[in-house]
Amino acid sequence: MNSMSFLISTVFDLYIMVVILRIWLQASRADFYNPFSQFIVKATQPVVAPLRRVIPSIGSLDLATILFAYLLCVLKFIAIVAISSGGNFAFDIGFLFLGFLSLLKAAGGLLFWVLLLRAILSWVSQGRSPIEYVFHQLTEPML
Repeated sequence: MNSMSFLISTVFDLYIMVVILRIWLQASRADFYNPFSQFIVKATQPVVAPLRRVIPSIGSLDLATILFAYLLCVLKFIAIVAISSGGNFAFDIGFLFLGFLSLLKAAGGLLFWVLLLRAILSWVSQGRSPIEYVFHQLTEPML
């Protein structure tokens, strides 16, 4: 069961990072015609598009995508507890708090990895990579 919970956690974490990247790309107004940005949009569009019809945006904040990322974090903990307990568990209000903390942790981890990859790419790349261009657009306001 431990390997199954690791696999579920990894799959959820990777998709949560893709959804957070979509939020970050929209907030920084990065180039959406970039191939990397197109991948992020196409990977999240099947779920985010119906949510956008129901949940409106507030200014530049896409609440539908933020809610989707939060629900993914909550579902991750529910799936892990369901697998580790053999299906015998009760929904607790603590899952909502853990989901919020997990979302903050994933956003911080994503920021760390993007900054680290940008630093490594600055040593190696010639500046012509589409991923490097998007990373530059994402991190330049902070740097």
